Amino acid sequence: MTGKKKELTTGAKVRKKIVNVIVHVILAILAFIWILPIFWVVLTSFRAEKGSYVTTFFPKSYTLDNYIKLFTDTTILNFPLMFRNTFVIAIFTCIISTIFVLSVSYCMSRMRFKMRKPFMNVAMILGLFPGFMSMIAVYYILKALNMSEGSMIPIALIVVFSAGTGLNFYVAKGFFDTIPKALDEAAIIDGATRWKIFTNITVPLSKPIIVYTILTSFMAPWIDFLFAKVICRADAKYYTVSIGLWKMLEKEYIDNWYTSFAAGAVLVSIPIAILFLMTQKFYVEGMSGAVKG
Repeated sequence: MTGKKKELTTGAKVRKKIVNVIVHVILAILAFIWILPIFWVVLTSFRAEKGSYVTTFFPKSYTLDNYIKLFTDTTILNFPLMFRNTFVIAIFTCIISTIFVLSVSYCMSRMRFKMRKPFMNVAMILGLFPGFMSMIAVYYILKALNMSEGSMIPIALIVVFSAGTGLNFYVAKGFFDTIPKALDEAAIIDGATRWKIFTNITVPLSKPIIVYTILTSFMAPWIDFLFAKVICRADAKYYTVSIGLWKMLEKEYIDNWYTSFAAGAVLVSIPIAILFLMTQKFYVEGMSGAVKG
């Protein structure tokens, strides 16, 4: 009996090792497939050969001119201006969206009122539809409000990116649900208002979900193309980086700007990468807290 148990134990260990090896091989292949396009874009950003069609995967020669061109050749495509426009829009959208999301999430988590559950159901259903379905209606609303021309375009983009973010309250609500309600009740007994409870108790205990909300709110306008293209149209003065990178791939620019497009893609990813690395710990904690809620 003892020999049979040892054989079974040995067989189970062997099977476990085989399964682990297979899983790790599959994960390694998937990681390679995921990293390969990023690696190719980085290499292309340093490629000295012009044009979009080359015969080799690796560049034959390397240069920094593609990055220099983005900031010096502003006669046709003003990348620094586009970068500044996007950064300003992303900052304001991030602030407004974070306030909206946290406010709605706190109300849904802590307060009880009529139509609360129907509102949550409607918000969940609306969240199933992609935002660009409302693109035409949003444009005509902005046009009726005289916000689709000139200096009002950045404000229009900020409004579009932040106005409906309050519906994305489910993740933050799940986190707020994990905070004991006894803290709120004790504060109310001591005479605290809902605003004081939110600012002095809930917010200090919610740093992970606040950081998560800030990160997602910043990324949305930073990478959006559809709404930015519809609202900015042909007014290059207010282009965002996504529109600028798309313009670099048009037939009249692609030969001279293709490698600079890759350089621009690398530069656009840097602020998001830095923000994520700085907030990674809080991001993971915020997601785990929301799942538990």
